Amino acid sequence: MEANSPSFHTVVMQEAHAAEICTWSYLPPYNIYGFLPWEQMKGLGVEFGDPDIRRQQYLSVLDERNQLWGFAQLFPMAGVTRLGLGMRPDWCGRGMGKRFVQAIVDEAKRRRPSDEIDLEVLTWNERAIRTYRKTGFYIADTYERLTPTGMAPFYCMVHDPKANEE
Repeated sequence: MEANSPSFHTVVMQEAHAAEICTWSYLPPYNIYGFLPWEQMKGLGVEFGDPDIRRQQYLSVLDERNQLWGFAQLFPMAGVTRLGLGMRPDWCGRGMGKRFVQAIVDEAKRRRPSDEIDLEVLTWNERAIRTYRKTGFYIADTYERLTPTGMAPFYCMVHDPKANEE
């Protein structure tokens, strides 16, 4: 790791982090990943706007100075923890993705060590797919599902715990 490269850790998402994440604006085509304004999310009680869901499933990803770099959702399913994650848009594409994703995977393993870990990613999102592969994920399935802009093809990528062992 480079001396000036951040190291990441996760904490339960705080309301201030949730509000900040709602201000992030992604350039097309990544704008599909944006959230509603914070007051609206809170009012509707959706996603991390619901304090119970935020406490149980959402993480903030922070650097060693406790600066917010992104977030993750650890969605529990039967025998699987499904990850959802996002990095602050102005920090995407700067080579920090592997360590960022690894911090999230580590927390998912800590919480539910016997679970398989997977995630869904739009098939066109090559930048994210490269990062997930570097972090030990492989494409296990392809399917279509609904997005805010209609049906779209997704990969389900599964984490192989042996892929990251050195």
